[in-house]
Amino acid sequence: MAPGHLLFSLHIPTITILLLLSTSANCCFTHIFCFGDSISDTGNYLKSIGDGYDPIRNLPYGETYFGRPTGRFCDGRIILDFIAEAYGLPFILPYLPGESTKVNFLHGVNFAVGGATALNNSFFESMGIEVLWTDYSLSTQLQWFKKLLPSILEEPGYGRSIMSSALFVVGEIGGNDYNYPLLFQRRTLDEVRTFVPDVIRTISLTIHELISRGAKTLLVPNNFPIGCVPVYLTLFQSQKKEDYDPETGCIKRLNEFAKYHNAMLLKELEMLRLLYTDVTIIYADYYEASMNIFRNPKKLGFSYPLMACCGAEGPYNYSSFSSCGNQGSTVCSDPSKYASWDGLHLTEAAYKAIAHGVLRGSYSYPPISNTCYDIMHDSGNLLLIPSNAMLAAAQEKLISETEEKFAEQGGEVGVSGVWRFFGFGFNLRGFGSRVLGFGLGFVVAGGIKGKGIGGFGYGGSGGQGEKGGGKEVVGLGLWPAAAKERG
Repeated sequence: MAPGHLLFSLHIPTITILLLLSTSANCCFTHIFCFGDSISDTGNYLKSIGDGYDPIRNLPYGETYFGRPTGRFCDGRIILDFIAEAYGLPFILPYLPGESTKVNFLHGVNFAVGGATALNNSFFESMGIEVLWTDYSLSTQLQWFKKLLPSILEEPGYGRSIMSSALFVVGEIGGNDYNYPLLFQRRTLDEVRTFVPDVIRTISLTIHELISRGAKTLLVPNNFPIGCVPVYLTLFQSQKKEDYDPETGCIKRLNEFAKYHNAMLLKELEMLRLLYTDVTIIYADYYEASMNIFRNPKKLGFSYPLMACCGAEGPYNYSSFSSCGNQGSTVCSDPSKYASWDGLHLTEAAYKAIAHGVLRGSYSYPPISNTCYDIMHDSGNLLLIPSNAMLAAAQEKLISETEEKFAEQGGEVGVSGVWRFFGFGFNLRGFGSRVLGFGLGFVVAGGIKGKGIGGFGYGGSGGQGEKGGGKEVVGLGLWPAAAKERG
């Protein structure tokens, strides 16, 4: 084979894979700060009740991934965990009791508490609603953040840059503002609908406050389709066929309520983007990411999308008298086949599917993948950031394949005849449309016996995207490299 042909005999898929790789050391988010309720809680609620009894203190909570209860309202990981994993960060620890900041909060803090509302308890009291929960509302969580902030800013090597390099997750929040009156005090949808503007205003004020403290990237999720949740399906059962969505089996009017909240939230975020043009505010569409499960359950691997995995007998395997973890409840053998874990919260499998959709950009606006490119996928299913070891292994594989190709053509390539140059550069231009450019190149110098060809190399060039374009360009180039002729 002619030397010119040898140039193109390398495995281009290998190069393509390497062009997509980046190490966790280059992660664009150094910290995650989260505010919310049980959807995001990683242990604050359990710490808040001390030695008090609660089913989430025991198995089967946590059985799938951790093998033990962790304070998550789930059988395993939650959306926040998958977000952290996707950016190469450890799981974000809960704030409470909030003492050992130096050790525990090196990568962020989770202020979310199970049962938390957006609104203060005083609002519900003014509406004549009996308050039976502790006030861990957004304003309380924000006060915790302010209290902790000075010690966070003292972290060596970061300082005030932490705020601009951190991802702030504000929500999901607001669900309990509606759950308490709808589920436990049987207020009407029309009445609870009047709460929505106040909930949205409170979320907006929290975002204002975080931005005033230096936050530059915020992820703000909307609310879930409550008409597909077993506890709502059980308590709002109807004999009228027209009350149900024929495609999913969800209760239409309950989902319309959730969509009303979400539309108001989206409108508010659009206003905030106009006000803070140098800040990236991402709308995470948990609603549609969830509906994708209910519309396409078998395609996504869910056999029982509307039934609780852990619960008691009933049309949706939910009973308020024998809820998950209490006497009389049972747990399914395979939670990955269920979307709902305990009738109110989702399974790890469902959370993973939602996180996957949001992080890939399908259910985030603007796509979070335009903001940070450190999201990787394997086989289109699992989110990950390759480790340094993974990258090194891929590099070695590339060099090995190159040497084999030389050998097939009768060439001699010694270790000293191979030079490797792998570099990644990140070019971020403008908030709201950050564009990443990266390049990768390698140079191989060797020779074919009697021919003495030069070296050759492949190089990738990063894309220069215009502000607002969010474009990515990867180029492949060839250049000669000096090589000693081998006889």
